[in-house]
Amino acid sequence: MIDLRRLHVLRAVAHYGTVTAAARALHFTTSAASQQIRQLSRELGVELLEPQGRGVRLTPAARGLLAHADAIRTRWEQAEHDLRADDGELAGVLRVSGFPVAVSELLAPMAARLRAHHPRLSVRIREAGLPEAFDLLFEGETDLAVVEVTPRNPPRGDARFEQEPLMDDPFDLVVPVGHELAGRERVDLAEAALEPWIAPVADSPCRPHVLSACAAAGFTPDIVHHALDWNVTAHLVAHGLGVALVPRLARLPPHLALTRVRCAGDPHRKFLTCVRAGGTGRPAVAAALAQVRELAAAPAGGSTARVGPRS
Repeated sequence: MIDLRRLHVLRAVAHYGTVTAAARALHFTTSAASQQIRQLSRELGVELLEPQGRGVRLTPAARGLLAHADAIRTRWEQAEHDLRADDGELAGVLRVSGFPVAVSELLAPMAARLRAHHPRLSVRIREAGLPEAFDLLFEGETDLAVVEVTPRNPPRGDARFEQEPLMDDPFDLVVPVGHELAGRERVDLAEAALEPWIAPVADSPCRPHVLSACAAAGFTPDIVHHALDWNVTAHLVAHGLGVALVPRLARLPPHLALTRVRCAGDPHRKFLTCVRAGGTGRPAVAAALAQVRELAAAPAGGSTARVGPRS
């Protein structure tokens, strides 16, 4: 009989890439995690890890076992939900996560709607970027995540998760009031090629979008300032220190003398909803997904932010 706890350690090694990282996530010592896998290997009579340089890698047998392990996890979670189902009323705890804009524009209003209609359901929100959001899903610490599409995401076909397109969030060129481009309905980014630029920091998911949009317009931006937060970006622009591409859902301080201008070619970022495999069968998750999709389909994703002078 396979010990499911040991199987989960193997799943963690596959997810995090090393025994050490898996042990850290599971609050084990590295030696304890290694021992769990060795015991599982002995129980099954196959090698599950093999040396690779200074580390280890999964054997073909381990990868074959993981396909079954993911299915077992999905069925077990569904069994737990079925056992706890009562009169059909949504109840219990639903945990959701997302990056800042997703929380403020989608998850917070979703939680408020569900609370109003299902008082026995407690929605708990956690701000999380990448790759943390997928780690939380894998660990069972969140039930629904809204994430940006980036090269760091697991493949869409990853059997552990259900990932579905949610919405596109366009980028606008943000310039100070009085700038020569401020009165335009739409601008070709090439017209801002000689401007000083404010860009997201190097590890921001939005930075590749900014660089790609500028490259598509035929130039490399002269980045003179880097910012982690859109409010910081807004203040730098308002002081005349450069221009920036900012997602439309990002709310900027209304008192700043800024103008958003739409961009030719509509550069944008994409959002996904993500749940563990089989998670959409849980009524609370399905209800949350329905609300998030409704909010995303509203103009500007439900945001009150405007595009144009003084936005």
